[in-house]
Amino acid sequence: MASDQEDNSERVKRLLGKPGNGHCADCGAADPEWASYTLGVFVCLSCSGLHRNIVRISKVKSVLLDPWSASEVELMESVGNNAAKAKYEKIVPAFYYCPTYKDCMLLKDQWIRAKYERKEFQYVERQEPYSAGYREGFLWKRGRDNGQYLSRKFILSEREGVLKYFKKHDAREPKATMKINTLNATFQPTKMGTAQGLQITYLKDNSTRNIFVYHEDGKEMVDWFNGIRAARFHYLQVAFPGASISDLLPKLTRNYIMEGYMEKTGPKHTEVFKKRWFTMDERRLMYFKDPLDAYARGEVFIGSRENSYSVHPGLPQNTQGYHWQFGITIKTPDRKFLFACETDEDQKEWIAAFQTVINRPMQPREYAVEAYFKHKP
Repeated sequence: MASDQEDNSERVKRLLGKPGNGHCADCGAADPEWASYTLGVFVCLSCSGLHRNIVRISKVKSVLLDPWSASEVELMESVGNNAAKAKYEKIVPAFYYCPTYKDCMLLKDQWIRAKYERKEFQYVERQEPYSAGYREGFLWKRGRDNGQYLSRKFILSEREGVLKYFKKHDAREPKATMKINTLNATFQPTKMGTAQGLQITYLKDNSTRNIFVYHEDGKEMVDWFNGIRAARFHYLQVAFPGASISDLLPKLTRNYIMEGYMEKTGPKHTEVFKKRWFTMDERRLMYFKDPLDAYARGEVFIGSRENSYSVHPGLPQNTQGYHWQFGITIKTPDRKFLFACETDEDQKEWIAAFQTVINRPMQPREYAVEAYFKHKP
């Protein structure tokens, strides 16, 4: 005869089969094996660790390994992921970034705190820091030339349609003004060496400009990120009045398709290959001497297959000057671009990334970008 403890354990395991409970309540990862027995939600191992940061609110244990009391199982039965979502995510703004299991720990941590600790999606007034249309504050910004992080005043204004920063706290004129229509932001903890590191990009004279910022307070950084998304959302609603919300959301901010080191040679294919940091952003392939450079050394437009763009493994015969053995050739209507990867795996990943872009038909606005690249001096 099964003991009460064994019976409780089987009851809580069976709950994983109920609708909504088969994926983590916070990041959507499949097959969660942990649960918050105070909130009544099933979560993955990674999110269970973040729940331990709000121990006053959430207490977690393993579904498979830990003992369960009858009262704990009853709470799990009475709540579950779907009911918790209806409560804690009742009024999530359309522009707010809801992280997945693929995202960085900071985004997941602040999402969990926003839901359960600050209850931001139950009381709309608690969303003011990122939904008001105006935000002002100080962030640590990396210097373009010396790499030193210095405190800079930033202002985000939907009314003006800009994000700007000031070199001195009392300065009247901004050091840089970034138009919301070309703005992007993506967290870069590994590249920047800090969990709160945010890379902001914008176009200046149709070339990409990078700004690297952080703040010690994780909530502050995620509020800036969602403030930028809100400004972009409202700009795009005006710019594309017929577009649905689902069409606009992917355009608010974007992660890069691929980043990493490759070697490259010059247009004559006779120069020695040089190691560079590459970033694939939509159809722009940019290369930098250092991953944290403010400006790209060069940019290559990658069009579609229908427009005579293609990618191939290997390098043309008689190519010289490369150190890494795994070559890639990109053919455009005008010329070939030659790259070399350090490993076979890197080569396959870059080719897959390029192929994804090339297989996608070009949008009308992308033809204008292509035309700019062709006539670029």
